[in-house]
Order: sequence, then structure tokens, then C-alpha cells
Amino acid sequence: MMVGEEQVAFPAVPELLSPSHGGAAAGATGAGLRPAVIALDVGGTDIKSVLVTRGTDPDGLDQILVERVTPTRAAEGPEASLAAVLAAVEALRAEVPAGYQVLGVGLAVPGTVDESAGLVVSAENLDWVDLPLRQVVADATGLPVGFGHDVRAGGLAEARLGAGRGAPDHAYVSIGTGIAAAVVLHGQVYVGGGYAGEIGHGGAHGGAPCPCGGTGCAETFASAAGMARSYRELTGATTDEVPGSAEVLARAHAGDVVAREVWDRAVDRLGELVAEMVRVLALPVVVIGGGLVRAGDDLMVPLDAAVRSYLTIHPAPRLVPATLGPAAGTYGATVLAWDAVSAAALESL
Repeated sequence: MMVGEEQVAFPAVPELLSPSHGGAAAGATGAGLRPAVIALDVGGTDIKSVLVTRGTDPDGLDQILVERVTPTRAAEGPEASLAAVLAAVEALRAEVPAGYQVLGVGLAVPGTVDESAGLVVSAENLDWVDLPLRQVVADATGLPVGFGHDVRAGGLAEARLGAGRGAPDHAYVSIGTGIAAAVVLHGQVYVGGGYAGEIGHGGAHGGAPCPCGGTGCAETFASAAGMARSYRELTGATTDEVPGSAEVLARAHAGDVVAREVWDRAVDRLGELVAEMVRVLALPVVVIGGGLVRAGDDLMVPLDAAVRSYLTIHPAPRLVPATLGPAAGTYGATVLAWDAVSAAALESL
């Protein structure tokens, strides 16, 4: 794996996640045992991991048996963060209750992710480049592994379990620390080699530098983190005073003119991004998720108006708030895990 100009060798896959922990590589459940899967939503700071089984409603959410949040250890380097992922899987396999059997693993990870190849092309916050994560975890566990981008996984979960259910063509737009989208066409999430949905980057010609290498990208001022950063730069406020977009909105409500300008500019840009997708794909529904959706009508009402202002001949989409909230990525990882188990079972026939 290349990081910068240095060659970084990941450690050998540890044997502590051997298939002897009760997994079945082909997806077959032992007699009398209920099926379960492990799902990880890997972030730059934490790993949200769950052990789940099927709920009583076959079309509803899974039943969570064990839930954990552990540090990603990204600051310690790419080897440490990879080890943290493997350790999170091991920890849940060690906590499988009697009567259950783990059949697969699901991984939702950030960055540029090629689902078809099982490859993390680049994850800046984790310093991963060209990491074949799906194969690494499969080799470590002996289990089928579902693998995908965190936002696309969230979009998949909203499509099957949440606000996008019943709309075969729609987009899921996640607005939080960054901005990204999952485009769902004919009920399937479009991957595009790992680059589909990166609406928060590119198309800018001036402004603040962005981690992607561009300047003035939407993420630099229209994401939740970008709003707070923009306000601090304009006013001299500290991070303690304005840690996030919620404080910007609170100040706007209190009559702070700068906060109102920062908020309105961000929402207008978000509306333009949504309208751009609608013009290309004629999407009838757009699901809005990520941390910013907690703003409720303060986001959804002006966002709807902004989208409509950028459309002429195209019908405006129906904007709906995501129903799975911050858990969308985790539930998406469970969907990926179950899909991997089903695919492995079919291959074994």
C-alpha cells in the first residue's frame, strides 16, 4: 500500500479471528442456531459495530444483540486502524450469545471505495490507499464479507428500510462533516467505480482549500463542519465557542447576521447540488440524511425552496428527511453483510 511516497506494509492477517469462532464460510447455519451477522461502520474517529439477527418483521430493522463503539486509532497510522477494524470484529465474535451463529461481516467505510473490487482506493482520514479490505477481513474471519462506502451503505439502508423505501429511483444525500450522495436507480445503488455521489468535491474555482486538493468545494462551506469553520474564520470565534453547525444556527436565530449569511449560503449551495442531480437523473425523491438533518425545518424548508429555484423544466423532487439518522451507515453495513451471506450460499449450491 502506498501512502505518500512511502511503501507501507500492512501486518499479516492475525490468526485471532480464525473461523473456529463459530462462523460458517458458506453461510450455512448450524442445527438449532439462529443466524447473525457482524456489521461495522468505520469512521475517522470511531468504529460503530453491531451484532444483529433478523427481527420479527422480515422487512424491518434487524434485532441488535450487541453494540459497541471503539476508537479507530487513525492517528496511530494505517496499520493501527486496520488492526482496530479486525479487533472490533473479534470482540463481537467473542460476545455471540448462546444459540446464535455468525454467518458474515458487513463493512461500511469512508473515502473512495470500489465495492466491486473490495478496495479502499483512498481514505484520507485513515491514511488507507489501495487497501483490499474486503479480502483482508474475509481471510481473517473465514466469513463472507459485504463491503461498501459509508454513504452508499447508508443510502442502501434508507432504500430498503427507511425513507427511500418504495422509491426505486432516488438519491440519499448525507450532510455532516462532509457532503456525499448515494444514487439509487432501479432499486440498486450506483457505484461508478467508487466515484459516484462525490457531490461535495469539484466544480469550484476559488475559495478555501479542500482536503481533496481543490479550492472552494461545497464541503468547505456547505457541510456541517464547513459552516462552523466559515463562521469562525469570519468572526474570529474559537472552536470551543462554535464547534459545529448547531451553534451557527442558534446564533442565526438569535439575530447574528454573519451566522444567518453562513447558514443561508450553505443551504443555497446544497439546493444547487440537489438540483444538479435532478437535472441529470430526473429523480422524484431525494432523502436528506447526515447530522445536519437534525435541524429539521430550518434545513428542509429553505432547502426545498433552493432546489426549486434552480429548476425550470424539471419537476421538483420530494425532499424527505432520513429516518435511520446516524445509524444509517451501521444498518447499511448489516444489509451488506446479509447480502454477502446470501451470495455465498448461492455460490455453494
